[in-house]
Amino acid sequence: MLHHFTDHVNWLSFFLSTLAYFLIGAIWYSFLFSKAWVRLSNIDMNDPNAKKGAGAIMGISFIFMAVSCVGLTIFRQMVPMNNYMDAFHLGILLSIGFSTPAISIGYLYTKKPFALYLIDCGYHIVGLTTASVVMHYLG
Repeated sequence: MLHHFTDHVNWLSFFLSTLAYFLIGAIWYSFLFSKAWVRLSNIDMNDPNAKKGAGAIMGISFIFMAVSCVGLTIFRQMVPMNNYMDAFHLGILLSIGFSTPAISIGYLYTKKPFALYLIDCGYHIVGLTTASVVMHYLG
């Protein structure tokens, strides 16, 4: 059944939307919320182990974003996208309907700070919505 959806994928659009999602994360966590995220996560940036494996973590994160964009691609084929607002609303719906609840469950058990929750959920809402709009733009 999955091949039915993947037969009609614009792979350039898929890759660039995944890249957009990833780049939003780079901006989000490096410039916009870097200090707050590090502080709220209790990460000691002076610890030499804090940065170990960063490249692998980013690569695996890119793969997970690609998985999200596969889901986005499948939803886009089931729901007519007539304009940018449709793409925007689909991104909001999927991020709030899927990403945010998944993050929320983990935060309930780990009892991390609410401000950290807002940073992490906000990223996925903005990232997946941007990916949806990019995907619509590139067809």
